[in-house]
Amino acid sequence: MKIGVAGGTGLVGRETVAALRRSGHAAVVLARSTGVDLTTGEGLAAALDGADAVIDATNTPAADSDQARAFFAATTAHLLAAEHDAGVGHHVVLSIVGVDRVEGIAHYAGKREQERLALSAPVPATVVRATQFFDFAAMMVGWTRNGQSAALPPLLVQPVAVADVAEVLVEAALGEPRNGISELAGPETQDLVDMARRTLAARGESLRLVPTWRGRFGVATAGEVLLPGPGARIAPTTFEEWLATQATQATQAGA
Repeated sequence: MKIGVAGGTGLVGRETVAALRRSGHAAVVLARSTGVDLTTGEGLAAALDGADAVIDATNTPAADSDQARAFFAATTAHLLAAEHDAGVGHHVVLSIVGVDRVEGIAHYAGKREQERLALSAPVPATVVRATQFFDFAAMMVGWTRNGQSAALPPLLVQPVAVADVAEVLVEAALGEPRNGISELAGPETQDLVDMARRTLAARGESLRLVPTWRGRFGVATAGEVLLPGPGARIAPTTFEEWLATQATQATQAGA
């Protein structure tokens, strides 16, 4: 099959492209680096010619809700219009577990608009909501680091490996459209601050971590609001297994 991957140069997109190609499918990266501008639609018609499905793993750093909604509205509208014209039979969206339960986070506002447009379009759609990635704690440290300390919310999450997310997105794209929403999570719940501490240790780093609800993730994300429901699919990779790869990479980098 020929499958377009919107955001194919990003964290999840790269893994998704690799998973498609390992399975013998033709992955078409939909990104500016390949001549496709999702915000204007430029290059989409040619890129999607003959495509069977599209996986949307786009992302935006927009910190304002209006900007996030505008970005996802534009990219999704252009994708869906081009898919309809090209006869694409399946649109798969990567979203976030809990996106419908939390207000006040710009990115979540944009993702809700993305889901709404996808599920109301003529092109059959499947929405895969995943929990936070194993990499998320380290990413948060990078966002909030100030000298030798970083501030993190003590979120309760059930994180998942990016590689597992990619495999499920590929499986969804190759299958029949669900015209609905499913959830994907890792096998165990974790505390985000502890995740960050263990990730830094595996990488041979040391940093003072300060738990706080002041920031992007406030008290509205406390408790079990970010955890998956009872019907969620559970991915196989554990956080401990992922940490072992981080330690190995750190050792190789220092060798």
